Amino acid sequence: MAIVTVPRVLREKLGEEGAEALVALLNEAAHHERNNLLGILEERFERRVTDEGKRLDNRITEVEARLNERITEVEARLNERITEVEARLNERITEVEAKLEKQIAEVEGRLNERITEVESRLNERIISVEAKLEKQIAEVEARLGERLAGVRADLIRWMFLFWVGQIGTLVALLFAFLR
Repeated sequence: MAIVTVPRVLREKLGEEGAEALVALLNEAAHHERNNLLGILEERFERRVTDEGKRLDNRITEVEARLNERITEVEARLNERITEVEARLNERITEVEAKLEKQIAEVEGRLNERITEVESRLNERIISVEAKLEKQIAEVEARLGERLAGVRADLIRWMFLFWVGQIGTLVALLFAFLR
């Protein structure tokens, strides 16, 4: 806001109160003028923004339509190419499957022969190992029988000693309590 000064001549003719009233009137007029100017500028700005918005909306609509057309064209071309590639790949997969099936059958035949040979050799080994193990088990059982008899005799001896010690302890305790 501008500062208004009243010249001295006018101040002398109007007086102090008159000069201040004149300043207040001028300030109020300037304030109203500024508000009116702001309103006009605001209306112009809104109109311009609205016009630019409409223009941009129209341009966006045009660009969107063109892009949608191009997307549709590209999608159609890509779908054709995908179909062609898929057909070629399916043919190739069929060829590879046939080759692999043939190879699998050959390998399976060779493996079956090999498995039969290995199985017969393993059966022979199992029979010989089984005989050896049965012999060893019989020997171990005999030795274990002997050792178990010795352990039983030792256990009975120790149990007897333990019982004798327990009975002696109980008799000593009874004598001690009875006296």
